[in-house]
Amino acid sequence: MKLHLANFAQQNIFTGYGDDYVSINQTRYEKSLIVLPDHLIDQWSVTSVSDITIEHFDHLLSYRPEIILLGTGTTHQFPKHSLIIDVLKMNIGMEVMSTQACCRTYNILVEEDRRVAAAIIV
Repeated sequence: MKLHLANFAQQNIFTGYGDDYVSINQTRYEKSLIVLPDHLIDQWSVTSVSDITIEHFDHLLSYRPEIILLGTGTTHQFPKHSLIIDVLKMNIGMEVMSTQACCRTYNILVEEDRRVAAAIIV
């Protein structure tokens, strides 16, 4: 396997994470947020997976991601089934995972030049 250095240029990438924070481009965030390669929505009002509705993604959807990664905190929790169905009806993929897994997966997809969004619950 040929390895090469990642070149993220001016894109948002996760540079660290813990139980109560994530770091994006070396800046620490301790509240829920949405991250796209070229945009950051740092005022995301979600605090619980069970409370998420499609309306929480309104601003995000205007950026037309091809996939949304939902980071659900320290444990893997599924949102309401109706949320996943609503997102899929828009021809957008959705994956649900712990926040730490979400950060790692997001960075890989950004390196592959995918139009990905990470919705992170801190």
